[in-house]
Amino acid sequence: MALDFEASYIVWALIALTGYTIFTPLARVATQQAPSTVVALVANSVLATSALVVVLYTTGGEIGQYLTGNALLYMIGAGLFLTVGILAYYRALSTGPISVVTPIYGMFLVGSSIIGIVALGDPLSIRKATGIALAVVAIYLTATG
Repeated sequence: MALDFEASYIVWALIALTGYTIFTPLARVATQQAPSTVVALVANSVLATSALVVVLYTTGGEIGQYLTGNALLYMIGAGLFLTVGILAYYRALSTGPISVVTPIYGMFLVGSSIIGIVALGDPLSIRKATGIALAVVAIYLTATG
């Protein structure tokens, strides 16, 4: 049975939640036994290899059309910021408790939501604004408790 890569974004978000939930404790344990940069290299090599397999499977290897113009610039920019974020996250995990590091790192969800609203035109409702504010409070309480 082939994977349905057009499934609901909610399903994909839940899969991402599961992956990140399990990833963090494994990365924490690994960074206690090896330098954070080595853990980042190995874990992200697995990611890059897996992404390559998925891309080849879903596109039949025809990716050249996506590696030009603004799309390529945005991909490179995203990769650079991801590099900074991931390397810093691994380093923080190697020196601090998951219960503090992860909520602070998780603030990227709030920051990304705000950028989406301000710069990309995502709609903002009172309910969404309240959720963002409560997320900030929850992260503060979790990280400082």
